[in-house]
Amino acid sequence: MKHFSDLGVQPFFSDKLAVRSVKQPTAVQQLVIPPLSEGKNIIFRSATGTGKTFAYILPALRMILPGISTDSPEGGVPASYSGPAFLVCAPTLELCSQIKNEIESLLPGGINVALLIGSVNLNRQIESLKKSKPLIAVGNPGRLLILARQGRLKFAGLRFLVFDEADRLTADDCREDTASLVRIIAEERQFRLTRSPGGNTSMIVAACSATVSDKIRESFQPLLDDALFIETEEQEILRERIEHWAVFSEGRGKTQTLRSFLAAAKPKKVLVFLGRSFEAGKIVASLQYHHIAAVGLYGKMDKKDRKEAVDRFRSGKAKVLVSSDLSARGLDFPDISHVVALDVPENKEAYIHRAGRTGRAGKRGIMVSIGDEIEMRRLAALEKKLGIIVHPKELYGGKVCDPES
Repeated sequence: MKHFSDLGVQPFFSDKLAVRSVKQPTAVQQLVIPPLSEGKNIIFRSATGTGKTFAYILPALRMILPGISTDSPEGGVPASYSGPAFLVCAPTLELCSQIKNEIESLLPGGINVALLIGSVNLNRQIESLKKSKPLIAVGNPGRLLILARQGRLKFAGLRFLVFDEADRLTADDCREDTASLVRIIAEERQFRLTRSPGGNTSMIVAACSATVSDKIRESFQPLLDDALFIETEEQEILRERIEHWAVFSEGRGKTQTLRSFLAAAKPKKVLVFLGRSFEAGKIVASLQYHHIAAVGLYGKMDKKDRKEAVDRFRSGKAKVLVSSDLSARGLDFPDISHVVALDVPENKEAYIHRAGRTGRAGKRGIMVSIGDEIEMRRLAALEKKLGIIVHPKELYGGKVCDPES
């Protein structure tokens, strides 16, 4: 069994992980940390819940804080730096905040991690960048692009760049902002190479997600044109840790079916997905009316309401979170016993992302699809593509039952 020290992770960081009971690297961390530490660009794919975030954080911190140690936690911190040395770009506000928290959990005091996201006052962010000149920054592509175009965010000192949830960053709603950001970083890097041919101008680039399509390599040109591709088998987790159920329901009756399922299964913590985010508020209101502790994460919610919903669900004060696919993308909620989908996606990638919210950290979970006749046929097609077994279930007498033969 490998340990983090075998991968070249400094004791300072492995000790921080041990405090959180993270003592051995996961499979994806064993595959990804060595090539990133060697300075290679990579694109990697691994199922949700397998430790992708620490797979890139640890080699990034090793690069920008090479002299850090338990005896001298400030020993590796640069005395001065211009702009971030480590930048993570992710699609949603909640995921950016989660990544920032993960990075901060490993750092000594005194190192600033800037959170550069939309729905936060731009002028305050600009003032903060002027004062702190953060060593590390995490942000969504839209806000990073605005700051870069205004000359407020500089990439001259960038050493490590990550695109998290890369497939989402290259989807229609994010693709233009992401492509523009990539061009700016590439142009500034080329300018730096021209101005300082003998200096340290190297930059490591990584892109990761639970699903990776061919367009990702194209979208991140020229930053990832020489990247290695690394993947782990996501179907292993889908088959071995997650049980898949199907519950039939006509469209108009799905909210009632959801309530009946919650009453019958009595799950510990549930994440409910639906493709049409505008319906989420109605579902949350219906659950709350029937005295079910539910919150929503969707659409145009303001930052304060989104944070409150996430905090209530994470703390256990609400046991049901109703979310659109984008809003919950990449978020790590511990102890989700069930994922319930109120529609069946047309592609396997969406199903993988939804199901991957449960069965994490070696635990088992249940993925429940509630759908009509058309959606059940769609689910049968996904069953074949993913090599999983979907068990039909019925709600009868206040219990979840196998259908009568």
